[in-house]
Amino acid sequence: MNDIDDPIVLAGWARSAVVPVDGAFGDLTPAALGAPVILAALAKAGIVGAQVDTVVAGNALGANGNPARMLALAAGLPDACAAFSLDSQCCAGLDAVTVGAGLIASGTASIVVAGGVEAWSRAPIRAHRPARSDDPHEPPRVYERPAFAPDPARDPDLFAAAADYARQRRWTREAQDRYAIAMHGRARAHAAECANEIVRIAGIDADRYPRTLTAERAARMPLAMRADGLGHGLGLSPSDRIVDIDADDPRYAQSRIAVSPRADGAAFVVLMRASTHHTVRAHLAQTNAPRLIWRGGQSLGGKPEQPMLAAGLAANALLQRHGLSAQALHTIELHDAFASQAFAFAEQLGIDVMQLNRRGGGIARGHPIGASGAIALVRMATDLLRDGKTGDLGLAAIAGAGGLGAAALLARDDAVL
Repeated sequence: MNDIDDPIVLAGWARSAVVPVDGAFGDLTPAALGAPVILAALAKAGIVGAQVDTVVAGNALGANGNPARMLALAAGLPDACAAFSLDSQCCAGLDAVTVGAGLIASGTASIVVAGGVEAWSRAPIRAHRPARSDDPHEPPRVYERPAFAPDPARDPDLFAAAADYARQRRWTREAQDRYAIAMHGRARAHAAECANEIVRIAGIDADRYPRTLTAERAARMPLAMRADGLGHGLGLSPSDRIVDIDADDPRYAQSRIAVSPRADGAAFVVLMRASTHHTVRAHLAQTNAPRLIWRGGQSLGGKPEQPMLAAGLAANALLQRHGLSAQALHTIELHDAFASQAFAFAEQLGIDVMQLNRRGGGIARGHPIGASGAIALVRMATDLLRDGKTGDLGLAAIAGAGGLGAAALLARDDAVL
């Protein structure tokens, strides 16, 4: 039986709410945050944890061992369950799903739980050991942000890279704020429609960041990056600056609402062959759990100094592989870490930026790094099932530090449901 006759399906999916750092999830470890999401995804798939043979979990900040193994055990999955932790920074959650599908396609695994979790509030304090020297008391060098490229010239601060590209393309602060306002508005207006994908954890069952914004309020927001490249981006020191910027032109400053804020969150999907799902569910009364077909994933790299372009590169490569254009897509979910990234992605795909994120994107939810790509996939899957029809396609995409990009393609086929 080939992949056409027996496709890989998303048998279930779930996510947590996305909560700002040091908020309601501030005391939760990755295992404590992710395990309830895994259990909810399995329940929606109509299978029990004892049937799972593999967990693949994206995580960027809290490795401190093997987060996937901790998740599997915390969720009560079998001791024999394989556990792979994956760190491709922002792309990790979506890459984990692509890897999980690959394990099934190769015959290595049968039922896979894949996705991402980030407990940014509990992330370990990171430090480099001191270089060998004559001073035995030299302290470790604490750092917030690791290097994403070996050449510092190719490893810009992410905030600065976004601001620089926006300036090059002449995307003003006003335009970026206008997009962010629209995304916050969508997230608030459609919160109830997202409720069934969100698992209640620590009393929270809705994203906490989306807010009511106006152009006037946005104009009063503090800056994340000034037009001259100075600001308080992740890892940016006050002495750092980027070249060739219009230092005296405030139109190209980047406001806080045009950036997806730091957050905690988790999302997981259940992957298996359609025939496997039919077999493991045969003894259950409920047989109408929603499923979507996995059409493929794409992970690749681009220029590390232009990280925001990598999502579009991955998406276009995936579409080209399937002989598709973006116009063929019913639903597109991009984790828009920056408003300017959404503009770049839409430009690369040849679509209007407002075709993205029909119920608000990452800029309105927040950015739990290793989980963000998986959250985008869960959002897309929910929207495709809610609003689509048989044959409709959905795309999820994300860009990551170091110039990495990831994308995934799903299809709705009611014949498999």
